[in-house]
Amino acid sequence: MTVSPSPTVTDSRLPQFLRALRHRNYRLFFIGQLISLTGTWMQSVAQGWLVLRLTDSPALLGIVAAASSLPVLLFSLSAGTVVDRVSKQKLLLATQVAAMLLAISLAVLTISGLIQVWHILVMAMLLGLVNAFDAPTRQSFTVEMVGREDLLNAIALNSSIFNAARMIGPAVAGLLVALIGEGPAFALNAVSFVFVIASLLMMRLPPFTAPKASRSSDQLKEGLRYIKQERRVQALLIQAMAISLFCFVHIPLLPVFARDVLGTGAAGLGALSSASGFGALIAALILAQLGDKLSRGRLLIFAALLYPLLMILFTTTRLLPLSMLLIGVAGWAGVTTMALTNTLIQSLVPDALRGRVMSVFTLILMGMSPMGGLAAGVLAEMVGSVPLVVAVSAVIGWVIIIVVNWRAPFLRQL
Repeated sequence: MTVSPSPTVTDSRLPQFLRALRHRNYRLFFIGQLISLTGTWMQSVAQGWLVLRLTDSPALLGIVAAASSLPVLLFSLSAGTVVDRVSKQKLLLATQVAAMLLAISLAVLTISGLIQVWHILVMAMLLGLVNAFDAPTRQSFTVEMVGREDLLNAIALNSSIFNAARMIGPAVAGLLVALIGEGPAFALNAVSFVFVIASLLMMRLPPFTAPKASRSSDQLKEGLRYIKQERRVQALLIQAMAISLFCFVHIPLLPVFARDVLGTGAAGLGALSSASGFGALIAALILAQLGDKLSRGRLLIFAALLYPLLMILFTTTRLLPLSMLLIGVAGWAGVTTMALTNTLIQSLVPDALRGRVMSVFTLILMGMSPMGGLAAGVLAEMVGSVPLVVAVSAVIGWVIIIVVNWRAPFLRQL
């Protein structure tokens, strides 16, 4: 399908870094996502604390994270073929309603005192199934809202939404959990979905024209064949995989760092998550303002190499302020890496293959990261040291990134 940007309203008062907001559909999307993602981050932090409170097990933190990623691993590639054949607006409406119903269920079970770990595992798996379709749809939908000209700006603003929510949501969740428990955080997340559903219903989009029908297996093979032949996209995906699988392993284990390594409680967990979100928000705003003026390839390589080094340093500190500083800078490096990777891939990929290629990116980003967290959690329980396992994993990721850039020097020219 040929990309045609949504209707725009030119507003000279908008600063350059907000230029994607000229598009009415994107403005609606922006507002709805900011509210909804704040609730999502509240649920994420509250759920991690709830699992730790119920089980006192780092391994189960990893297992819950892996449960959410298993459907992504199993279905995201086939979901990419669906994304390229149906209305992305309608598909997003379906995924948002499903996610809201899961949040309501989790809130009811927790507030009623009936919650058990197996409930959390089942709901994490169901939410993973929703995300297997939601994430590639969301990624591919951006260019339909703003066109190619404003794509980098919109992706950077998407990151700013995500990370503004990542600052606010964990801080609020930490206070709520400390004062009245995890259930209210889940309930507020359920309410937040109303706003994104409303924003999708209010959008004005041209009628969707389905592409010529073909077998899903043939469509999937076509997308994978393109990745195999396009060395630039292939190198970008391998580098993203190294970071996701080996350098993001600390994310599901943050409750252990907060409680056992740094000696803080739920409020400390919220502070760490918010610090990471603040650094990531700064990265998104820089990309939104200066994205067209930056050497994207060189900045991508710098941020990708910096991230694992920061995570190694993070595992060595026992002071909350220093940990917040390190994880904040790591948040900048991580978002810079993934936002630039996202933008470069979408700039290279033909319109007809975007959903399938972005489904592979989704598999790497959302499917492999929790599996890395699961392996790290199990190993940490075996060796008795979460910081050691996280540090060794980051070293492995760092080495892979070096090898990728040595074998693909053309990345710095992108």
